[in-house]
Amino acid sequence: MTSLVLAAGYAAAALHFVFFAFVVLGGFTAWRRPRMFWVHLGVAAYALGIVIVDWPCFLTEIENWSRAATGRPEMEFGFIDHYLTGTLYPREHLMTSRYVIAAVVACSWAGAWWLWRGRRAAGGAGLPSVGARG
Repeated sequence: MTSLVLAAGYAAAALHFVFFAFVVLGGFTAWRRPRMFWVHLGVAAYALGIVIVDWPCFLTEIENWSRAATGRPEMEFGFIDHYLTGTLYPREHLMTSRYVIAAVVACSWAGAWWLWRGRRAAGGAGLPSVGARG
């Protein structure tokens, strides 16, 4: 049983990295697949809520549950502080890193909008509505 709980914690940590990568770079998927814009918008809004409003992150909760159940210390402040701050960027550049991430997301969305306008002007399908099929 302990190995399953440990595996759940490692899976949550791995999914955290995937989630973080999608938050930062997922908007670029909308350049090729316009419907992904809506998925990325939702994910980015949730991530923004975690950072700004201090919403709970279910992946952090799973990882902390696994850590506690296997006798390891829980993450004190969450995934970003535990794994990225001080590793990916220096602690004193936390706000700078947030601005860079926001700029990357804004550029990806601006590019998606620009491509959508080009497709629409050419008579193709633009950015589909949320409920569009096909």
